[in-house]
Amino acid sequence: MTKVERASIVMKILGKHYPKTPVPLDHKDNFTLLVAVLLSAQCTDERVNKVTPKLFQLANNAKNMSKQSPDKIYEIIKPCGLGPQKSKAIHELSNILCNSFGGEVPEDIKALETLPGVGHKTASVVISQGFGHPAFPVDTHIHRLAQRWGLTRGKNVTQTEKDLKKIFPMEAWNKLHLQIIFWGREFCQAQQCHGITCKICKATFPKRSRRFYHKKP
Repeated sequence: MTKVERASIVMKILGKHYPKTPVPLDHKDNFTLLVAVLLSAQCTDERVNKVTPKLFQLANNAKNMSKQSPDKIYEIIKPCGLGPQKSKAIHELSNILCNSFGGEVPEDIKALETLPGVGHKTASVVISQGFGHPAFPVDTHIHRLAQRWGLTRGKNVTQTEKDLKKIFPMEAWNKLHLQIIFWGREFCQAQQCHGITCKICKATFPKRSRRFYHKKP
C-alpha cells in the first residue's frame, strides 16, 4: 500500500467519524484564541477551558491585558503549568499587539511567530482556526499518528508537517488537523493503541502484528 493510498483511507475514516470539527479551545475572537493556544502548551484543552473564563473576565483584549501585571495573570493561569513563562509571554505579546499591530492579532504567520511565547505550531493554529487560512499545525500527537499510519518517516514535527502537506489536499488541512487530534484522543492514544488496535491503524497496516514504536520529536 502506498502512502497516498493510506492517506485516502485516513481521510475517509476521519471524514465519516468527525464530519464536524469544532475548535476545542473556548474563545470569542482571535486574541482569546491566541492566548488559549499559548496556554495549551503542555496542558490539556479541558484545563485551559476551565482557566480562561476567569482570565478573559479580567481582560479579553490586548489593550486590557497589557494593563495587567504578569503576577496577576500568573495567579489565574498557574493551573495550566509553565505559569511564569506563559504569564510573561501573554503580558508582553499584548503590549506588542497594541504598539505594533493596532491591538489586533496579525493575519500573518511570520508576524505571529515573532510574538513572545508563540512558536510555529501556535501561529499555525491561529492562522487556520482563527483566520481560516490553510495550515497544518503538527504537535507531538499528530506526529505520533502520522508515523503509525505510515504517512511520514519524519524525525521531527517540522518534517512531518511537510510530509502531511504533500499528501493531503490543501483544502482539507484545517479540518484534518482537528480530526487527527480527536481520533488520537479517542481511539489511538499514546499508551493504548500502539499502532495495532484502532480502525485506522488496522486499515493502513492490516498485516502489522507487533507494537509500533514511533520516533519521538
